[in-house]
Amino acid sequence: MRESGSADGGTPLRTAGAPISWGVCEVPGWGRQLDRSRVLAEMRELGLTATELGPSGFLPPSPARCRSLLAEYGLRAVGGFVPVVLHEADHDPLPVVRAAMRAFMDGEVDVVVLAASTGGESYDARPELDAAAWKTLMGNLRRILKNAKEFGRTVTLHPHLGTVVENREEVQRVLDGSPVPLCLDTGHLLAGGTDPAELVSRAAGRIAHVHLKDVDAAMAGRVRAGDLTYTRAVKDGLYRPLGRGDVDLPAIVGGLTAAGYDGWYVLEQDVVLGPAEGAPNGPGVSDAPGASNGPGAPGDPKENVRESLAYLGRLTAGSDGASPGGGRA
Repeated sequence: MRESGSADGGTPLRTAGAPISWGVCEVPGWGRQLDRSRVLAEMRELGLTATELGPSGFLPPSPARCRSLLAEYGLRAVGGFVPVVLHEADHDPLPVVRAAMRAFMDGEVDVVVLAASTGGESYDARPELDAAAWKTLMGNLRRILKNAKEFGRTVTLHPHLGTVVENREEVQRVLDGSPVPLCLDTGHLLAGGTDPAELVSRAAGRIAHVHLKDVDAAMAGRVRAGDLTYTRAVKDGLYRPLGRGDVDLPAIVGGLTAAGYDGWYVLEQDVVLGPAEGAPNGPGVSDAPGASNGPGAPGDPKENVRESLAYLGRLTAGSDGASPGGGRA
């Protein structure tokens, strides 16, 4: 596995990649979708030996074929994102989640990363739930956790912008009302109004999986205020390589290490890629002319991930150069 050191000089952090760092996303029209052979080859070139699965269709649907393909690149899958509607009384999410858990078991994928989907295709609009919808959501989480024992998988809930569990109050409501472990996504939490470092300080025991990303807090504030859509913000560089945003990464990694966290750190920098140099806009490119013009817009995905790996290596070696309070390096 890709070892980047540790926060205390002990066991190395378990570090994995994610296809979304290469712009590969489940949202229709998200942007240019890179070929999986390029994404997996570049993960290998960076020294990564683990990845999340990415959206449906990115890797083969057969668990055995998926495992075999990843092995060709020296990779294994450690988790996968499963967006599912949990809050509607007339919709049963269990068949879909059970199918995912069975596939994960057959493919030796450890972590099911649930997101409480709105049921829409984008992350730019979402409803606010009433008491009945919250009761349904909590009940479905309990049913899913009970079923997870059959498959031996770890199920986590991922607070995520554009889902029904996004902001600080919603995250706390899940913590108070359900035993479900969390996927700590440092960028989505901060962008949604939750300080991920503070969450680690008081609820590290509830964290079973980590997505590490950095975020431009000012741009995130514009998204929360409704001045900027989520998709537009991602195009303009809402998420940054580690050390170039406002997430207190030293406190997060240090706090998790002190609490005994031994799960995966998945490096994610969600990006929207415009068309290839000299290529016409294709049907898979959403608003491509503006997809790479923002102040923090993505450059080469592999180099962004390389930068994040280097920052994490310096951070865990105690020489990242960042201030104790985090922020931009």
